[in-house]
Amino acid sequence: MDLGVELAGTQQSLVYRVAMKSLFGRLESLCEGAVAVDDQARIVWISDKYVKRLGLRSAAETLGREIEEIIPNSLMREVVRTGEPILLDIMEFGNESFVVTRMPLNDDGGRVIGAIGFVLYDRLHYLKPLVSKFAQLQAELAVAQSKLAEERRAKYTLSSFVGSSPPLVELKRQARRAAQLDTTVLLAGETGTGKELVAQAIHAASTRAERPFVAVNVAAIPETLLEAEFFGAAPGAYTGVDRKGRDGKFKVADGGTVFLDELGDMPLAVQAKLLRVLQEREIEPLGSNKVTPVDVRVIAATSLDLAELVRQGKFRSDLYYRLNVLAIRLPPLREHIGDLEAIAESLLEQITVRTGLAQRELAASAVAALGAYHWPGNIRELRNVLEKVVLHTDRTRLEARDFGGILPRGAAPAGPAASGVRPLTDAVAEAERAAIRAALVAAKGKKSTAAQLLGISRATLYEKLNQLELRA
Repeated sequence: MDLGVELAGTQQSLVYRVAMKSLFGRLESLCEGAVAVDDQARIVWISDKYVKRLGLRSAAETLGREIEEIIPNSLMREVVRTGEPILLDIMEFGNESFVVTRMPLNDDGGRVIGAIGFVLYDRLHYLKPLVSKFAQLQAELAVAQSKLAEERRAKYTLSSFVGSSPPLVELKRQARRAAQLDTTVLLAGETGTGKELVAQAIHAASTRAERPFVAVNVAAIPETLLEAEFFGAAPGAYTGVDRKGRDGKFKVADGGTVFLDELGDMPLAVQAKLLRVLQEREIEPLGSNKVTPVDVRVIAATSLDLAELVRQGKFRSDLYYRLNVLAIRLPPLREHIGDLEAIAESLLEQITVRTGLAQRELAASAVAALGAYHWPGNIRELRNVLEKVVLHTDRTRLEARDFGGILPRGAAPAGPAASGVRPLTDAVAEAERAAIRAALVAAKGKKSTAAQLLGISRATLYEKLNQLELRA
């Protein structure tokens, strides 16, 4: 080999070694901390500044210990495992966020023998806006998660269920019993009787109270989306699912309670998957071959006769028996009409809080007028009537006459009125009955098709069926 070439190579090697030593020393002095680990991710060296920043007494107490013991969120082990650098990252330590860089250390043969990391936060000033934005986003995320968790907690307890009549006393007794037993509950009752309120009260009194309460109205979700809504979807399972996929309601409610309202509307295919959840405590997201264990309590509700649906072949018998472990019937308002005044006063208070209008009270004549009505829509209909009256009158003391044009009439009179004109509410109700009957005949009894023909949702159709006392 030419002597000049050899001398040049020696000079280059010397410059390289000096440059590396100088660069390391310079970087170590500029950064806020540095640490090196061996091929087992055990600390072999740590800078004095890092020791001070971490609140340690000395570097000696860290040597030989696994990096996660000293820096829990460190990814140095990952760098050692993969041999790939993590050139820029944000690492949290306590209440602080650091900008860090991590690089593998290789021997002359290219084998990874360790890794070294530097904390760069205070010296790279141009990164401060990025770190500030990251901290702001984290704070906003924490607030959003807190609000979401609060929204998913039960808003009602058994004390929210107003009334002291024997039917309601028995209902509350059964609900308290259900809260003590971590089993499936089936709530049966007409629309508007407060099934979700009871479900929330059971959850709030149970051992799952601190976990999510997730309510799903089966009738309000298109059949094509029910499975994904319940059990989630794998990435790319269908158009609209992002790359991360999506969690279903059962995954969101893990550890808590899922409330399934209007269960009788659930398609048979989804019923089979729900049965699996109840029996195996696991879900399989749409488009996935992987099952995920879940721990949820199911409270189901229906305004339909599930036993009759089973006989008609519209509801799985095995699912019905699995759900009908602890059944609670909610009485319609007409069966505890003695509670109407107390319920109405409570609803008026809620309306006042929400609208900001003056507090109203009921005169004896108003209570009598309300008590004479049979309330097919139950408490939901009562709330609607009270809201209308509050918005239509400024009087603080509501009389029977205030409900005259708002309170629906009962059954149509046997003969025409003296004027020969039927009340408008009666005429509208009769027209709705006729339209719904015609739609059901055209749809051969299939309610989803009938609802489409009428231009309303299935949920609205079921509500109309109950309000108009129609049997489909």
